[in-house]
Amino acid sequence: MAGNTVRILDGNTFVVSEDTGDIEATPSEPTGLFSIDTRFLSRWVLTINGERLNSLSYDDLQYFEARFFLVPGLATHYIDAKLSVIRERAVGGSFRETLTILNHDEKAVDLEIRMEAGSDFADLFQVKDEILNKKGEIYSDAERDRLRLGYRRGNFKRETVISATVPARYDREGFAWNVHLEPNEQWDTAIEVQTVAIGPGGRDLRMGLRAHGTERLVLQRDLEEWMTRAPKVNSEHPELASTYRRSLIDLAALRFSPLSLGGQTLPAAGLPWFMTMFGRDSILTCLQVLPFAPALSETTLRILGGLQGTRFDDFRDEDPGRILHEMRYGETAAFEEQPHSPYYGSVDATPLFVVLLDEYEKWSGDVALVEELEQECRAALKWIDDYADLVGNGYIWYERRNTDTGLENQCWKDSWDSISYADGKLPPFPRATCEVQGYAYDAKMRAARLAREFWNDPAYADRLEREAATLKERFNRDWWVADGEYYALGLDPDGRQCDVLSSNIGHLLWSGIVDEERAAKIAEHLVGPRLFSGWGVRTLAEGEVRYNPIGYHNGTIWPFDNSFIAWGLRRYGFADEAATIANGILDAARYFDGRLPEAFGGYHRELTKFPVEYPTACSPQAWSTGAPLLLIRTMLGLEPHEGHLSVDPRLPVGMGRIEVLDIPGRWGKVDAFARGRLDLHSLAA
Repeated sequence: MAGNTVRILDGNTFVVSEDTGDIEATPSEPTGLFSIDTRFLSRWVLTINGERLNSLSYDDLQYFEARFFLVPGLATHYIDAKLSVIRERAVGGSFRETLTILNHDEKAVDLEIRMEAGSDFADLFQVKDEILNKKGEIYSDAERDRLRLGYRRGNFKRETVISATVPARYDREGFAWNVHLEPNEQWDTAIEVQTVAIGPGGRDLRMGLRAHGTERLVLQRDLEEWMTRAPKVNSEHPELASTYRRSLIDLAALRFSPLSLGGQTLPAAGLPWFMTMFGRDSILTCLQVLPFAPALSETTLRILGGLQGTRFDDFRDEDPGRILHEMRYGETAAFEEQPHSPYYGSVDATPLFVVLLDEYEKWSGDVALVEELEQECRAALKWIDDYADLVGNGYIWYERRNTDTGLENQCWKDSWDSISYADGKLPPFPRATCEVQGYAYDAKMRAARLAREFWNDPAYADRLEREAATLKERFNRDWWVADGEYYALGLDPDGRQCDVLSSNIGHLLWSGIVDEERAAKIAEHLVGPRLFSGWGVRTLAEGEVRYNPIGYHNGTIWPFDNSFIAWGLRRYGFADEAATIANGILDAARYFDGRLPEAFGGYHRELTKFPVEYPTACSPQAWSTGAPLLLIRTMLGLEPHEGHLSVDPRLPVGMGRIEVLDIPGRWGKVDAFARGRLDLHSLAA
């Protein structure tokens, strides 16, 4: 994305524009009005008397609205303007823009105000891949009181319907007004852009979304209620409270309502490419934010359970019991040019589903949901044992069955070159990665608790615990890289280790699969110079053949990854190491105005003095938004324990006092307080 782009969003709908408010989509610029994986506006250009406008400033007022202050002419030729132009826009179920023109001249003016409007109705996959190959018919109809842009391909139909409160002249390329303004007179109009998505049976898929309204007051009230329900964080650390607030607001923006599911929301993965349901991303985000926004977990579990795999489908990489990876609603999914309807090609979402259910119950005491999802949990565990073990040695493996459009790497590091041997070569398929084995271990241990306490099946609980113990013993034998004293990133089908040092070993601490006598060495690696940059833990250690500080999964720093690593370090008693990681990530957040991106460069902190953003990182992104919240939990040592909330704080040096008020859970609402040690070096200086 280029600089000076403005993004506003509200779950299912988002707009990316220039800093003038104009939209001129190109193959390399994913600007436009997007909803349900379709670009509904690819051109939206305002002119006055045929002249483009120059931006004086713009304000991102809230995540769902923005305001642009403009004048005619180019910035390089600016002379005291006689006109001011204000564009205010908001997104909700649709897109609304208010246009205001003010005449500052001492004489009257006559203006032609024109908005050029058009849509290529590109599928988001086509925009992402920079390949626009439309197989249907694009049309444009200028009616008396509106402009209708449309696309049809069989029974797949998308329309953009544009109207205004002040009557306009509509043509196929846009609409215009002829306006006479006296001195100091003001003119304004509101432009409404409705999006229509016709599915099978002729029903508009977006009707349920419109029920939420597009009025600013409705959206503002929803945000205020969201913020009021969340715990309050106060801190002497200058940026912690503002980073927390930014995270809560972004999390509100990323709430996604799956179509036809009654307005329930779960976290979408991120803007601009992943504003949809993702199994892994939604689950991990829910785990991060449980102490602060627990309701997201209930919805996520129920929706993912309802869409759990039920059959063998090679095109979608579906198996019985498997939790979906990604759900899409665009043209390429509708015509099976992509398998995302839904697509099941991830190996971690299924054990993580069980992990989230157990963690949610510990916090909420929601026994009813545990009982409701018993069969889904059993099916997920059966998938681990019966369908995920492609080699027959008790581990979870992956190999795509859809070789055309399925994902090659189905772990969270899903880029093509993320799994390698120490010599840099890529292993054959099927592959297994270490962190997923930890998730499987954790899922079985947690499901044993659920079976014993809620499902009245102690024999099943005993069996799961035996299987988990066997997995742990076998894992610590097969995955340990003796000459480096860490766990391999992966195994190939012959059992050969992908013997690189990676951040994945931190997830093993979180899951509990690491033998106690090896934990100290893992902690040492995680905060050692090869993995820890000063800002955070790199995805791949410096010195590995494929290490690249701006390689997507081969050396960058992912805030979400670091938050779970810190949580794992706390689990094994390495509080100072966890605090070191938390401090680095929270320090980085202030360079991004509190909004941590998907990833940033793995350069040494001493080299860059500031974190270098990865060029195509999603922002906001759900599990980066959740990272500060999990780090706050980790620093304060917040853990549900026998129906109560235990607090065991270990803050970084110099963090100062932190208080988290009204933490919700089965205990009602409680407060937690902590004070960090003084930075004596800083005081002396």
